[in-house]
Amino acid sequence: MFKFAHISDIHLGPLPRLSLRELFSKRITGFVNWHRNRRKHLFVNTLDLLLSDLKTHEPDHLVVTGDLVNLATGIEIRLAGEWLETIGDPIETTVVPGNHDAYVPGAHDKSVNAWYPFIRSDDGPADWPQDDHVFPTFRRRGPVAIIGCSTSNATPPFSASGYYSPRQARETVNLLKKAGEEGLFRVVLIHHPPIHRATSSHKRMIGIRRFAAAISTGGAELVLHGHTHLNTLYWLTSHHGQVPVVGIASASQGPGGHKPRAAYNLFTLSGEPGAWNLLCERHSLTENGDGVALDNSRLLYGELPATASIPEAARML
Repeated sequence: MFKFAHISDIHLGPLPRLSLRELFSKRITGFVNWHRNRRKHLFVNTLDLLLSDLKTHEPDHLVVTGDLVNLATGIEIRLAGEWLETIGDPIETTVVPGNHDAYVPGAHDKSVNAWYPFIRSDDGPADWPQDDHVFPTFRRRGPVAIIGCSTSNATPPFSASGYYSPRQARETVNLLKKAGEEGLFRVVLIHHPPIHRATSSHKRMIGIRRFAAAISTGGAELVLHGHTHLNTLYWLTSHHGQVPVVGIASASQGPGGHKPRAAYNLFTLSGEPGAWNLLCERHSLTENGDGVALDNSRLLYGELPATASIPEAARML
């Protein structure tokens, strides 16, 4: 049995003091948005509660699908790297970046460089190679192949779209096929939801058809994403069957906002190739914001493992 957890859209705060030079860019729109909206509902103590509860379940691995920071300033990127070191060893944590991690030109590379130990492929160079070809990444953990894709790129003001390139799609197919031949359970990480109309047009993923074709051709068992700050379940069709696409709320979202309260998904995997069992349990911040509780359970594959159960009170997705 292998357990892995999924969190996303950390948006570590509060914002640092910004210089006029830093504000003289797209950051000014994000700065205003933070003070008008996000700071009222995104709390560090919420994130602490979530991670404390997550650790009690002792997952074998944690995946983080982007937006660790807000405006991708140098100090934010550095502090996010230090935060990653507090939650686990790079061997036990995998990260892909989001649009906020590439908020302005050059920020994507700085983020990848700072968080590289949590991003790099198992056979990747020890030091960041300083090019755009880090993604897709490939990490093998127990019976699981974790394939990290990036849609992280700088966009103009009032845009939060992502881009999935043809090169990345070709290489993703190769990695998926390789993992399939090895009999691994293939989990694909990406920040933007690879689903049409899952978000507004200015926040969409450019290259959705390309991604769907890569999944269909290469085969996968699970896709995890963030970006929308919503708890969602979609499906992609591949030549090998239906593939669940699971999104999760922001890990810092406190109570009282218009988005769902902070949550993480805990996946319990058992079985074997062709007969996988996968239980997804969503644990969410309680309504009064002082704890975390099981909110939802669903079987995505197969039958319940002998040691697992779905409480009757748990709601279905």
